[in-house]
Amino acid sequence: MPYYIGDVIKEEKRLIARTPEKFRETGVEVKLNTSAERIDADKGIVHLSDGTTVPYDILVLGTGASAFVPKIPGVELEGVFTLKKLDDAIQIKNFIKNKECRKAIIVGAGFIGMEMSESLRLRGIDTEVIDLVPRPAMRWNPEFSKVILEELNRHNVTFFGETGMVAIEQGKDYRLRLNTTRGEMEADMILVAIGIRPNVKLAGDLGLLTGKTGAIQVDFSQRASKEGIYAVGDCCEVYHRVSHRWVHIPLGDVANKQGRVAGRNVGGGAMTFPGVVGAQSFKLFSLEVAATGLDESEAISCGYFPVSTIIWGNAFARAMPGEKRLGIKLVADRASGKLLGAQAVATIGAVSRINTLSVALWTGMGLDEIGYLDFAYSPPVAPAWDPIHIAAQELMRQL
Repeated sequence: MPYYIGDVIKEEKRLIARTPEKFRETGVEVKLNTSAERIDADKGIVHLSDGTTVPYDILVLGTGASAFVPKIPGVELEGVFTLKKLDDAIQIKNFIKNKECRKAIIVGAGFIGMEMSESLRLRGIDTEVIDLVPRPAMRWNPEFSKVILEELNRHNVTFFGETGMVAIEQGKDYRLRLNTTRGEMEADMILVAIGIRPNVKLAGDLGLLTGKTGAIQVDFSQRASKEGIYAVGDCCEVYHRVSHRWVHIPLGDVANKQGRVAGRNVGGGAMTFPGVVGAQSFKLFSLEVAATGLDESEAISCGYFPVSTIIWGNAFARAMPGEKRLGIKLVADRASGKLLGAQAVATIGAVSRINTLSVALWTGMGLDEIGYLDFAYSPPVAPAWDPIHIAAQELMRQL
């Protein structure tokens, strides 16, 4: 959606995976602008907001998640947005098109905040980012966050850390004034991107169990805690293969896989979802930023004894022209030598390295194996000794 707002994707229809008409061609009835208000599990009936009811034998909850908005004065004012669903993106794009939008403030320096800072700058809008945390993209090592901050500054995006929202009111020089813990800021548009919360009201009404994350508990077949009920997507938990815990990772690729697993089981088949290793990425102007697995603090909380290293290598052969500097961080368990997590940042090659290391995590590989993996070598695309090799061998020396 940030790429639609930034006009890289011109039409919203390109973001629609399947229209109601296409669903109906396969025998699936879709009711738009209609919500499930109440579910009678004893009778197997869903009560809809239009006053009708739908009987069911098997129920699948895909209620998703909602953007978290703090309860402060002024969040309802025109020009204050969240970005979680397509309608949000359409409203933001229309606002930029139809209103004089000279400056924007993004509250939150996570994935959405970073992607939206690029999109707004592509539209020629002055952009500032604030967050309670001291640096952008806090999941990443401070050394990599510094590179991210440099990229923001290079594109005239100003970041203010350790800054919180207090209130929003009408502005003087711009449409809105944001009162923060560090003073006043003004902008024509404010985007609140400080996280999401799983939508579990219906699950609670049904008496379904939720986990420590606040999301719906499911098993490997996507079954919830009551017979005949499944849950998929951002409203439910997923198993993390490295931490061995059920976590909440609200990502579209995870939701797609969970939906397929539930559908296969509802249809009479047998399928399980083996979980995730936490692979994530985002693009920020010319940077690729990616991570997988656990960082040190997460590893400690899971009972591991982590050791880590950061190396800076080349995404492709040193003799080749072009920007090739690539940073990789590896985290491993000192006791077993097993890989626990990885992070990367580069103008090219960061995501491909993290995808490779995600496979290593999936299979439970140790640093001794990773340090000598057989990769395809060609000077324009990779060095003979890949940064993955170098980082793994460096970390082995610390065990």
